[in-house]
Amino acid sequence: MVEHVKAWECIGCEKIEASQTCVGICQDRRVEFVYAFEYEEALAELEQERRQAKALRALVHQLAWTTPNEKGWERTYRAMQEQARRVLAELTNTV
Repeated sequence: MVEHVKAWECIGCEKIEASQTCVGICQDRRVEFVYAFEYEEALAELEQERRQAKALRALVHQLAWTTPNEKGWERTYRAMQEQARRVLAELTNTV
């Protein structure tokens, strides 16, 4: 899990400070931060996108490597169509 650092942010100038013992080598440097809740939201969205990509990749893999026989192509096509509908319904429900 992600470790969070507690710090103070000035509501005027937005300076960030974390209470630590100074070791005598302090120097201000420009850094960039994001709020922890924004970072966690982004991680959750990324995980959802990964799950969706995995489901779609499996469907495409099956479509690419399935070779129906001459008499069963329509049955195979209909089964894959139904599977694609299930995957799309699941993806729609998770959005």
